[in-house]
Amino acid sequence: MAGAIHEGPEYGVGDFVLLESLDIESFMENLQLRFSKGKIYTYIGEVVVSVNPYKPLDIFDKQHVDLYKGREIYERPPHIFAVADAAYKAMKRRAKDTCIVISGESGAGKTEASKIIMKYIASVTNVGGQKEIERVKNILLQSNCILEAFGNAKTNRNDNSSRFGKYMDINFDFKGDPVGGHINNYLLEKSRVVFQQNGERNFHSFYQLLSSGNLSEYGLVGDPSSYFYTSQGDSAKVSSIDDRADYKAVNDAMKVIGFGQHASTFWKIVAAILHLGTLEFEEVGVEQAKIKSSAPLNQVASLLELDVVEAEKAFCSRVVATKGEVMEKGHTIEQAQFGRDAFAKAVYDRAFSWIVRFINEAIEVPQESKTKNRSTVIGVLDIYGFEIFNNNSFEQFCINYCNEKLQQLFIDLVLKQEQEEYMREGIAWQHIDYFNNKIICDLVEAQHVGILAILDDACHTAGKVTDPMFLDAMCNKLSTHKHFTSKKSNQSDKALVLGKNFRILHYAGDVTYNVAGFIEKNKDTLFQDFKRLLYGSQNELVSRMWPEGAQSVNSITKRPITAGADFKTSIIQLVEKNLSQKEPYYVRCIKPNEDKSPSSFNYERCKHQVMYLGLLENVRVRRAGFAFRMPYERFLLRYKMLTKQTWPNFKRGSAQDGTKIIIKDLNLDNDVQYGITKIFIRSPRTVFALENQRTVALNNIAVFLQKMWKGTLARKLYKKMCAVRRIIRCYRAFKLRSYMGKLLETFRDVKNAPSFGKNIKWPTPPPVLGKLVQLLKNVHRRWRAFMILKPYPAAERPSLRLKVTAADVLKGRRQQWGYGRKWEGNYLVNPDVNPRVMEAQHSLNVLKDRDNFKHVLFAAFVKKTNRHNNSADRVICITDSFIYKMDPKKKFKDMSPGVSLDEVTGLTISPGPDQLLCIHLRNGNDFVLCLLPGQQSFDFTGEVIGTLSRFWEISRKSNLKVDVGKEVQCNLGQKPRVVSVQMANKGPVFRKNGGNGIALHWPEQQTQNGSS
Repeated sequence: MAGAIHEGPEYGVGDFVLLESLDIESFMENLQLRFSKGKIYTYIGEVVVSVNPYKPLDIFDKQHVDLYKGREIYERPPHIFAVADAAYKAMKRRAKDTCIVISGESGAGKTEASKIIMKYIASVTNVGGQKEIERVKNILLQSNCILEAFGNAKTNRNDNSSRFGKYMDINFDFKGDPVGGHINNYLLEKSRVVFQQNGERNFHSFYQLLSSGNLSEYGLVGDPSSYFYTSQGDSAKVSSIDDRADYKAVNDAMKVIGFGQHASTFWKIVAAILHLGTLEFEEVGVEQAKIKSSAPLNQVASLLELDVVEAEKAFCSRVVATKGEVMEKGHTIEQAQFGRDAFAKAVYDRAFSWIVRFINEAIEVPQESKTKNRSTVIGVLDIYGFEIFNNNSFEQFCINYCNEKLQQLFIDLVLKQEQEEYMREGIAWQHIDYFNNKIICDLVEAQHVGILAILDDACHTAGKVTDPMFLDAMCNKLSTHKHFTSKKSNQSDKALVLGKNFRILHYAGDVTYNVAGFIEKNKDTLFQDFKRLLYGSQNELVSRMWPEGAQSVNSITKRPITAGADFKTSIIQLVEKNLSQKEPYYVRCIKPNEDKSPSSFNYERCKHQVMYLGLLENVRVRRAGFAFRMPYERFLLRYKMLTKQTWPNFKRGSAQDGTKIIIKDLNLDNDVQYGITKIFIRSPRTVFALENQRTVALNNIAVFLQKMWKGTLARKLYKKMCAVRRIIRCYRAFKLRSYMGKLLETFRDVKNAPSFGKNIKWPTPPPVLGKLVQLLKNVHRRWRAFMILKPYPAAERPSLRLKVTAADVLKGRRQQWGYGRKWEGNYLVNPDVNPRVMEAQHSLNVLKDRDNFKHVLFAAFVKKTNRHNNSADRVICITDSFIYKMDPKKKFKDMSPGVSLDEVTGLTISPGPDQLLCIHLRNGNDFVLCLLPGQQSFDFTGEVIGTLSRFWEISRKSNLKVDVGKEVQCNLGQKPRVVSVQMANKGPVFRKNGGNGIALHWPEQQTQNGSS
């Protein structure tokens, strides 16, 4: 019930017992709302009201089975699975026989409901996978297919309407697994075999056979319109039915169950009935009929393996034994046609009963097994619902009588359950006003004065008794009964016709019956000649079906039991000796519209069904006094979060004490009563108040739990992260130690190696130590550099750095560049190079004071050329700011303002031993000069390259462009010139070489001595 509450207000009320206002309008409004929202199930306590959805729903899969398996009925939203599981639990846990009663009119979904229940039971049983239990389950499921083929038909209300009542007992062992079962069938609508209303069909089996494609052995053609028994309704094709596929499914099911060769006999019976419909008669004398064409008769005789001559006699006459004499009496055409139709109905009805018998033999639990092992039962009753047609005949009378008995049982059991529960719980029982339909049941079944008794008297009366005579007898005996009306007893009722109609005021409404055919249908006459004919069949199964045909013509037989009396006995046995001994569960099916539409809800049509199903009466009985009740343990478990005293766990008393604390704290004492094991709540308003407060509390609890859980997860994650970091740290330390051990072994004597380990291959490091190893390599390189530089004095290290820079810039492009000598930078202050040191020093000081440079980077004597190709001796002085051109002949005076180093764009030298140097300037007037080596034959090119490149790296954070080429491209006076080197006897000196060429004449002797 709680599950029904908690679907949400937009879906209405999931349990009709909890309706605030109990009237038909509120009931219908809630039913319509739930149908429009796709909720086809609603509870009335433990009764399920099911509305046919007319469309497939995804609420019957394995996921939903698991959702309801083992749950209480009120723990989940309304569903037929909940009722099936409740019946199964009661059977398994309490060893209590249970039954599920499914009722409703044709098209309301009863057959589908029974299938769903069977599939659910199959899904929750045989967990161990035992073969025998699986076989029984398979037969129980497959039997539906066969019974639907031979017992269902298309009607104007339903494409797959069950035209018989079915009660199936399923036997379970102590583990709750199905071990067998038994099926009882009731009142097959055999009149359908010979007559169908417009828009309806005969039983499915006829059309399945005709669409099978295997017709030659039956002498049939595939067109149903060719046969009288399948053409009257003019509705052979149905879009929702695939007869060919169903025929195959039925044969497969027969194989599974074990019909064997008898399956063919049942199809032969169907074929024979089709041929019977084409059997026609003609009159050949006074009250003597003759078969027009023997072809249909021959087919019937062949299929049923009958004697053709005897068959013709049986259809055209009958043998009568009177006062010891035997005489043959011919049939009129009408009598012959009646006999033919009676034969067809009887043969089909008997065949259907034997189909049920075969199924029962396949799943029957042996009696000794029942006695030896504890066996419990779940019964499933799928039976016709209350019927009210425009023309209601004997069949509707029997069906409605059956529903009266079921309604009587329903009310009695519900009242009995309520009263027993009140007594068990110590709650005072309150009288409940309800309509007791026992008076209607007595009207039908009472001895001597009941309608069935009067009908039997009419059938047994000698002479010709007609249906109007039967009606007149009823009027005489029942005229004072308040639930019986006829035209004779109520002359003012214009809806009734004298001698034709009578009306019964059923619990579900008034039904007017037409007495035409009552006597004939009740007699259910089949001439003994037909029974003897069928008993004499050469087909062993057909013969076994008719054991009464073995009687001699002269033997005295008992008066046959009438159809009404037989049906009454069956229903009384079903209700009083079967269902009433079991714990019942109910599924009430409702048909929402006549159009089979999934969206249409016919209010008046559904209201009519609600009334005749007695659903409102059921709600009144169920909520008389108290609308809701629940065991204390479950109540406390469900609502303990509503008070601080009971949350999170109540340990200061019993569950009843905790329940009382909750009720008192919420000020609901006036609307509840306490039983021994349960709390009883009067009004639905109190239940909704509890649920609303629970919803609010659950939201708060959910937020709290989320917060605590997120905190827990965060703490766990943090601990894991700390552990991971520690593991990583330890692992790295281990790897480092291992790797360092390898390194120590590899570089053990590297200090004494000539290259200090330059060519030693490093061990492959783990990926995690990649950065560390790179750092170690850098350290090693620095150590190697230290060891290499260690022999050099500290004063020489700056020039050594310049040599390294020069080597890096030249990259082998010039072999001789003076790396083997000491670099001094300012050679003007070297007396070995410049005897006039003082003059040079004075001139440099003057320049330093004037231009504020800080250091002289390089200064030496050079041979310079200009744009006029004049060669002259000069001094080049490169400071940290300017380049000066000085005249050594004039006391080293600067010849022009210094050129800023910012003007320098690059250097070019030749690859040979000459001292050619070109300093490229932005102004287009480059310095083209030859460094004079002096007496020591110094090579200054490397020193100039290293000095300027190093200065550029430090001051400008960039690399100075240095080119090496045999021909030097330059600009003099903003004109492009090409300088080359030529060997000569004298020099060095610059000479003109062609149009724009300049040649540096370099002495060969200098080349030979300039290897330093």
